[in-house]
Amino acid sequence: MRLMKLVPDNTNIPFLRWRNIAVGLSILMILASIALVAIRGLNFGVDFEGGLMMEVRFDQTAQVDDLRRTVNAAGAGTGAIQTFGDPNTVSIRLPLPPGDDAAVQATVKRVQDAISATNPDAQFRRVETVSGKVSGELIQAGGLAILFAMVGISIYIWFRFEWQFGVGSLFALIHDVALTLGFFAITQMEFDLNIVAAVLTIIGYSLNDTIVVYDRVRENLRKYRKMEIEGILDLSINETLPRTIVTSLTMVIALGTLVIFGGSVLFGFSVAMLLGIVIGTYSSIFIGAPLLVWLKVGPGSFLPTDATADTRRPAVRSERKG
Repeated sequence: MRLMKLVPDNTNIPFLRWRNIAVGLSILMILASIALVAIRGLNFGVDFEGGLMMEVRFDQTAQVDDLRRTVNAAGAGTGAIQTFGDPNTVSIRLPLPPGDDAAVQATVKRVQDAISATNPDAQFRRVETVSGKVSGELIQAGGLAILFAMVGISIYIWFRFEWQFGVGSLFALIHDVALTLGFFAITQMEFDLNIVAAVLTIIGYSLNDTIVVYDRVRENLRKYRKMEIEGILDLSINETLPRTIVTSLTMVIALGTLVIFGGSVLFGFSVAMLLGIVIGTYSSIFIGAPLLVWLKVGPGSFLPTDATADTRRPAVRSERKG
């Protein structure tokens, strides 16, 4: 029985032919994502914004406008209400009331009683509270975690390969993170600590895929000294393409299942991961590899110079006959 192959052995797709279009499109998407985050902002969850968050589920489609009037009439402050995961579930975010935990519990009970009075089918799934000080610390810690992960990974690749590979991988990671943040800015899905964990996972996956391609590029640079760099990059990408397709497809199937059946708690994380897998695969092929061309990487880039080679040759002792 012959094994099924998603990618034939003789695949030879000229990926580098579209490098100018791909990199130009990626730069435009990065700029658009930055603009979206700056203009629309991210819909921070309670983890980052602070306050009181309640998740409520109904047996039928939630009437957000009616629910907003009910919550505001309860005297707990102006509430931000939106659907959460599916049309039957909503998240209610309120400012923290002044006072101690007793004041918070009193506010929660007052809001729950007001909702239950008009919606007997309301099911209160969870209640979370985060102070403003803690939320500020979480924003700083999450941002630093993403930044340090990107810089640390690039430094590792710099020492593992060469500085050109480190620059290429850093730009690919910036591309992946920027597009993920842009997606959350345009959709206004809740951005919380789960999404930070998803972004860090995306960085790791994208790095893994990029290193596989880079390792084959370095191997082929040593093997094919007379081949042009574009041909070497195309060859390396096509040789690693079966592994890339199988890995990405496996992840997409698993994450797609989580998006559909994982529930509202895992919905944001699963969507972020699913998007990140697609973006990370794209950046490994169309961003990380083509940048090596503009960074002047070639078959002779990492060969030792004549002077260095001479110093590494063992000395030959001359003996006089006689």
